[in-house]
Amino acid sequence: MSFLRSLANRDRVFDFLVPAESPVDVRHGPILYLEDVSVSFDGFKAINDLNLTIDDGELRCIIGPNGAGKTTMMDIITGKTRPDAGKVWFGSRHDLLTMNEPEIASLGIGRKFQKPTVFEALSVFENLELAMAADKRILPTLTARMTPVIRERIEEVLETTGLAELRQRSAGILSHGQKQWLEIGMLLMQRPRLLLVDEPVAGMTEQEMERTAELLTGLAGKQSVVVVEHDMGFVRSIARKVTVLHQGSVLAEGSMDQVSNDPKVVEVYLGADADEEVV
Repeated sequence: MSFLRSLANRDRVFDFLVPAESPVDVRHGPILYLEDVSVSFDGFKAINDLNLTIDDGELRCIIGPNGAGKTTMMDIITGKTRPDAGKVWFGSRHDLLTMNEPEIASLGIGRKFQKPTVFEALSVFENLELAMAADKRILPTLTARMTPVIRERIEEVLETTGLAELRQRSAGILSHGQKQWLEIGMLLMQRPRLLLVDEPVAGMTEQEMERTAELLTGLAGKQSVVVVEHDMGFVRSIARKVTVLHQGSVLAEGSMDQVSNDPKVVEVYLGADADEEVV
């Protein structure tokens, strides 16, 4: 009976509706740490002794030709793929290789795939509301109520993503770029500490690309953001530090100017034609 009475209390904010702050500990090092990570598929080494560190609040761009290992790297971080060797740590306490995908997500790691996945029959506001409820079981979902805490968080994310004026619009009629921002917003509802964003501007207009650049650079500092992208113009517009992957390992790392003028990077992207340059 006490449980049923609690459901009738409209002022109660259920715990599952308020995402907990990520428990990651970064006092003694980076937020993400990969050491000597390798994985092979049918004899092909997709990741080859990969070493990578991401600092708390950092915006990092990952570039590289097709087959460089970018997607596999994200699969390993999120628990979708288990490496054959190496270490992957989230902060100083969490060994990601001992955890499954839901456990890793609950720590505060969110992944945005290239193709946006939103609930097209629902409004923008409803998509964000649904994303906030971490507990997707039937009873908690049916008994969830709008509270000032939830509404405040949704309004905050609407402003961050630039979708405030479209809150009541059906997600199905949003532009491609707007759907991308909505999905990023749905991840933000969970207050992640690390966002992995895969090719966010593929198929976008120039105006949408500019807005996406503003969104991602604005998130840096609040979250760590790792962006995998092929559009070098977009990377240049947001990059603070760039990591170039090639054949499953780090080929070069530094500012965009540094890596674009690195002879090894020029060779990988352009072959023997050194008169061209990575833009």
